[in-house]
Amino acid sequence: MTTTVTLTGTGVPFPSAERAGPGVLVSHDDVHLQIDAGRSTLMRLAQAGVNPHELSALLLTHLHSDHVSDVADLAHTRWVQDHLHGTGPLPVVAADGHAPAFVRRVLTANAYDVDVRMRHVQDGPPEVTGHWFPLPDAPTEVWRSPCGRVVVEAVRVRHEPVEEAVGYRIATPDGVVVVSGDTRVCDEIAALAAGADIVVHEACRSTALAEFVRDTPFETIFSYHADTVALGGLAEHVGVPHLVLTHLIPEPTSPEQIEEYETDVRRGGFTGQVSVGHDLMTVTLPAGATPGSTGKEVQR
Repeated sequence: MTTTVTLTGTGVPFPSAERAGPGVLVSHDDVHLQIDAGRSTLMRLAQAGVNPHELSALLLTHLHSDHVSDVADLAHTRWVQDHLHGTGPLPVVAADGHAPAFVRRVLTANAYDVDVRMRHVQDGPPEVTGHWFPLPDAPTEVWRSPCGRVVVEAVRVRHEPVEEAVGYRIATPDGVVVVSGDTRVCDEIAALAAGADIVVHEACRSTALAEFVRDTPFETIFSYHADTVALGGLAEHVGVPHLVLTHLIPEPTSPEQIEEYETDVRRGGFTGQVSVGHDLMTVTLPAGATPGSTGKEVQR
């Protein structure tokens, strides 16, 4: 058995033909965890060979719309498939507060369709199983697979003014994967990433955007996203073996611009492996890997 980390979306709120909305799929054997569900997540999962009925849980980092716009599609499609697969409600893991009400509203978005399908095929309305947890200031276990082999920890991250934003640490028998969610570089992520094999982290090239956004409202973007140079410094300090960049701000559209992301991270002092993410990039952790080993990147 191996653990795979697949980027189901590396984009941002602005639409892109090449990059779906933010999302990461972490799979170990038959445990499939989807972290966030930005636009087109369902389609990327299909391309990765995972259907909604196969998801063990959906983990939400925060409720910015670009990270949750496909939650309705995931939940509804799983429900439509349920009479074939009998997998039941979608488990949703998120910090308590705004998330339960958001998910309840999502389930009512297609009320007419639900009514029609219940009169035709479905036995009941779509449901989720909520795993809501208090916002943790230190890494805290928030979910464990029924088999006990996969454990998820969460910690609050610094994405203010967004409330209840978290990052996740997923431990499998093969190693440890950290997914930052949206955050500036912070001590909380450093604590979460200590001893991890792969860190999937959002990345903002302040050097590329500074002049473009100067004296505009967009200048505030730097206050709650991770500067690539500072991220390189944190990753080196913590000893991250493999840093995977996602949620790329701005979107790189040429090999030269992709290289500039890595250059920034190196300027911060990082000496480990860097992967500048693209949709469906997959990184594997081999069976028996120990924390600190480097995952292998597979291009798709």
